Formats: sequence, structure tokens, C-alpha cells
Amino acid sequence: MTSSIVLNFPKPSKVFNKQIYNQLNDYDTFTEVHYGGASSGKSHGVVQKVVLKALKPWNKPRRVLFLRKVATTVKDSIFEDVLACLSSFGILDRCKVNMSDYRIILPNKATFIFKGMDNPEKIKSIKGLSDVVMEEATEFTLDDYTQLTLRLRDKGHVKKQIYLMFNPVSKVNWVYSYFFVNKQKNTKIIQSTYKNNRFLDDTTKENIEDLANRNPAYYKIYALGEFATLDKLVFPKYTKRLLNRNELVHLPSYFGLDFGYVNDPSAFIHLKIDEVNKKIYFIEEYVRKGLLNDQIAQAIIDLGYQKEIITADSAEKKSIAEIKRLGVSRIRAAKKAPDSVIQGIQFLSQYQFIVDERCVKLIEELENYTWKKDRNTNEYTNTPVDSYNHVIDATRYAVENIHNQVKIKTFKGGL
Repeated sequence: MTSSIVLNFPKPSKVFNKQIYNQLNDYDTFTEVHYGGASSGKSHGVVQKVVLKALKPWNKPRRVLFLRKVATTVKDSIFEDVLACLSSFGILDRCKVNMSDYRIILPNKATFIFKGMDNPEKIKSIKGLSDVVMEEATEFTLDDYTQLTLRLRDKGHVKKQIYLMFNPVSKVNWVYSYFFVNKQKNTKIIQSTYKNNRFLDDTTKENIEDLANRNPAYYKIYALGEFATLDKLVFPKYTKRLLNRNELVHLPSYFGLDFGYVNDPSAFIHLKIDEVNKKIYFIEEYVRKGLLNDQIAQAIIDLGYQKEIITADSAEKKSIAEIKRLGVSRIRAAKKAPDSVIQGIQFLSQYQFIVDERCVKLIEELENYTWKKDRNTNEYTNTPVDSYNHVIDATRYAVENIHNQVKIKTFKGGL
């Protein structure tokens, strides 16, 4: 039998949120589904539960597999969450941490393994698992989940469990039909929102609640943790008016460029961001079809923006180099990551849009940029239709640097 590491929590309310504390020692259900809105503390709560479970005395040391769908995202997400939890419990210095292999051995010989599911064959080689944790489970597939349940068949372990954590997305996602429509046996579902997180600061709460006015559909998903059918329009609310630049001169400017030619226009956008009040002001656009690179460069120079940092579509590196040679010296390529479109949309959805009425192409796009519909379920998916999006794509590029700098803390009741 493994040794037990005893931790004392004289004031549990200072450590745990209620929804996780109430079932901290309940290991009787094979599958636990923890879902809900952002900043609800669900992921941190699951990590707390799994760590404490592993520290208990068992006939065989627990062997826990923590997963993200993509291996490259493990280090900055679930791995850091577990390290933070071990540190807060005061036992990190007693653990053996392999930073290259992403493996942690606890004082009682329990082992935490961190992997990505993008290479399923490597997962199949891992034997003797007692528990599996799937972070951002909506990124996985039903087949992934099925394969992982088959990994939990070591007879030496009792109370084997698989945990899923996620923010809900479209009802088309497999987790909705599998767990919420068909209702699986031996499964517990725990929902939480930011309102359940006693460690959340007031400013974060206010920012989340502001979404109800800016984007009600996104608020239902992001804040309330509901499987809402997405509104047809990607950005259903915006304000249109004639903007006075002099009144906005104190706000920082950002610039984006999306390339087109014959069928699609090239689109340039100048916007300003009021981070305190979560507002984006769209100041000026330049949208034309059939532009050559020298014409784009000249247009930017004529607008007076040749010395500004302009983030452009990275698919056109040759065009970027040519425009730079023509005098727009600070143009740079966007850093497109996987799922950059949906991530950019989610980031922009946190802001209220105020559009200068002269930005007619942007207004046209906002009124026509829609989500795709799944033909089988007739539900809107969380993938946008690839049309009416040229100025919007330029906008995503413009704010990319801010988006990439945002780091959501997951300790102390974070995601």
C-alpha cells in the first residue's frame, strides 16, 4: 500500500469552491463531466480533486494521464495548473518534476503524465492508468474519449475515473449529443459559472457580466456555460455613428490588412481600443478589389499610415515584403495559429463595437457575417461562413498582438 500524504485545510472555504468540495472524495462515478462558463473554477477544482485523490493511500500508486488535444498546448495549460496546485498544497518541493518529459512523481510514488492526443499511438503505449483528465474536452472526438476509457482497465487500480472539463460550444459538438441528449450511465455532470467561483475578483466578474449587453449569445456560452444555439450573425450587435477622431486621440491605434485581388477585395482597417471600457472604435477603412501591391502601398501612404505598425495576412509574405520595400516600413505578417479565426472572434466578442458610419464595407460585413449551419442537426456551428469577412479578418490581424499577450490565470479558481 502506498503511503498517505496528509494535508490539513482548517478553512476549506479558503481553498475550495463549493461545487468541487461537495464531491471531493466521491470516486464512485466512472465519468465526471465538468462544464460551464469561463472563470468558473472548474479546471482548477478538478485538478485539486485529482491531486488529493492521488495522495491517498492506495494498494497501487495512482497513475494519472492529463491530456490536451494538442501536445504543444500542454505546458502552458494543464501542466502549469497542476504545478500551481501542488505548490499551493505545499508539496511541490517534495515532488520529482521532469520539465522535458512533462511528468511528475508525487512523494507517495503516484505519477502524473502529461500528453497530447494528436498522437494517439503514443497514448496507447501508456499502461497501468488509474485516472484520465481531458482538458478542453470539446477539442477531442468521441473516438478519443472511447479509446481513453479503454485505457482504464488495469485491474490493480480501484475507483478508476475519467474527467472531462470544457466550456460549452455549439450543440453540434459531440459532447452535447453524447452526454446531454443520450444520457450516459455511470456519469456525473457538474455545471458551474463564474458566479460559483468565490475566488474571482470583482473586476473580472464585471467584465464577464458586461458581455450580456455586448453579445447575449456569446454571454450564454462564455459566461453562463450553456449550450446555446449561436445567433446567426457572428457579431450581432454594434453601434454605428459618425466618430470624431479628436475625441479618441488618447486611445492607441491598431492597423490590419487583408489581401485580395479579383474576386475578393484587399481590406485595410484603422481601429482604436478602449481597454478599460472594452470598446473598439473603427475609425477608417480602405477596401478595394483589383489592387496591386504598389497600389496598396500607395493607398496606405496617402492615408498617412506608412510609419505605423500594420499587421497583414501572413499567407502573402511576398506581398508584405514588396509593400515594405515601397515605403511602408513597419508592415509585418500575422502569426496565424491553429484555430486563429475562432480564437480571434472570441477575443473580439468581448468588446463593444462602435463603427464610424463611413466604414460601409465593415458595416456590410457585420450585417452578413454568419455562422455555418450543420445540415444534419440544423444547428449553427461555431465555424463562420468564409464570406463577408475581409475587413473583419483585417481586424483580427490588427488586434493579434493584444490577443496573444492575454494570459488567463488558472490558479485561485481560474478556468
